[in-house]
Amino acid sequence: MNEPVAVGFGGAQPGSAIENHQRSGRGAGRAERACSRRDFLLRAGGLAGAAIAAPYLNCAFAETSAAPRPKVAAIFTEMRFRSHAFDILENFLDPYVFNGRKTDPGMEVVSFYADQFPEKDMARDVSRRYQVPLYPTISEALCRGGKELAADAVLLIGEHGDYPPNELGQYQYPRKEFFDQIAQVVEASGRKIPVFNDKHISYRWDWAKEMYDRARRLGMVLTAGSSVPLAQRTPALEIPAESKITEAVSIHGGGVESYDFHGLEVMQSIVESRRGGETGVASVQFLDGDAFKKAEAEGRWSTELAKAAMNAEEAVRPDPKNAALQASHAILVQYTDGLKGTVLKVGDSSVRWNFACRVGDEAPRATHFYTGPWGNRNLFMALSHAIQQSFVRKEPSYPVERTLLTTGILDAAMHSRHQKGAVIATPQLEFAYRPIDFRAMREMGDSWKVITSQTPEPKEILPGGIARLLKDQ
Repeated sequence: MNEPVAVGFGGAQPGSAIENHQRSGRGAGRAERACSRRDFLLRAGGLAGAAIAAPYLNCAFAETSAAPRPKVAAIFTEMRFRSHAFDILENFLDPYVFNGRKTDPGMEVVSFYADQFPEKDMARDVSRRYQVPLYPTISEALCRGGKELAADAVLLIGEHGDYPPNELGQYQYPRKEFFDQIAQVVEASGRKIPVFNDKHISYRWDWAKEMYDRARRLGMVLTAGSSVPLAQRTPALEIPAESKITEAVSIHGGGVESYDFHGLEVMQSIVESRRGGETGVASVQFLDGDAFKKAEAEGRWSTELAKAAMNAEEAVRPDPKNAALQASHAILVQYTDGLKGTVLKVGDSSVRWNFACRVGDEAPRATHFYTGPWGNRNLFMALSHAIQQSFVRKEPSYPVERTLLTTGILDAAMHSRHQKGAVIATPQLEFAYRPIDFRAMREMGDSWKVITSQTPEPKEILPGGIARLLKDQ
């Protein structure tokens, strides 16, 4: 794990460094690390024991109740209501609800760094309320005011805030700037601590690849990605590994780039386990306006799959307006193995996350990723759980290469958009990786028996956390 992985032009093939890295130490040996129900009860006890019935609960996480709680430094752009820093940190500071059960984060947040303080800033208040020092620099936050690294893990939340877009329309969130400062402290310490990078790794592919390579060189467990793949799938959808997926369509209702990323992650989180495994992407194209209409008329993607994906949402969130909705832009992804992938933007809805695919010659298989009564805020309980698992185990809950790939696809799509729909060849994205079974990280729906449409949404981060709603646990 100490050698950089080459994902250069021409790409890595099965058996390459990336794939071998996945095969050894990440995907392999998971069953060997499993423990019995009896062992779980003996090691966990207390609050963790109360969560025994939670679907797919992982024993390694339960062990954290008896082990020292990892000390986490939180580095973020800004904290205000419903910003990503708010949505993630509320599940690190207090117990939350995951699969209907009260879940202790098993973490101790020991420091904050905020890059900006908006008008409705919450960082200062949360810092005082939870007695988490707010430091003026990233280095000081990681060292907790001293000269040596004093954190066991880092949350890098570089989303939201007042950062201008570049000429391509990419918001220039300072994820690489933050990561470089984190890596400098980590490298000086000689320790190998895990880092979670919220959403895509960087808005620029070359920077994302540099971050990935540096993390590998330093032996840091870098995880990243979207919260949406962890949402409840309604109807339930499980595509068996090694299925022959020939085409996939992912649909969202949000903005260019920011929501396109989530649409790509939804699609990639399912198709990565197809027959032959992931071998990368050959080209990407962004289409809107007349070019989009022409491509739609030419059948560049399956309207049958798109309709199936929208019908899955309609079954959960019925709305007569949906029948008249039209897609307004598309990202066409041509995979190296022939798979066709399409991300469509349909209407305006922040909770529209739909997917459909074709397996062989079968009828479409489709699902809606349901976010729960409070919208996308609910997604961060499952995401926080997955991050906490990776911090404790010091291994990813799902491959960071998934997000490395979607980061590259998104950057290529934005270049295509800037070039009026040009097809962008992506030899740098022709690399292989192996998926990880992440069902244990997903919300299966029991939480909506606790958090219902009648449950008032808290407007602050308050002691007791979201899990205080579970009065009987």
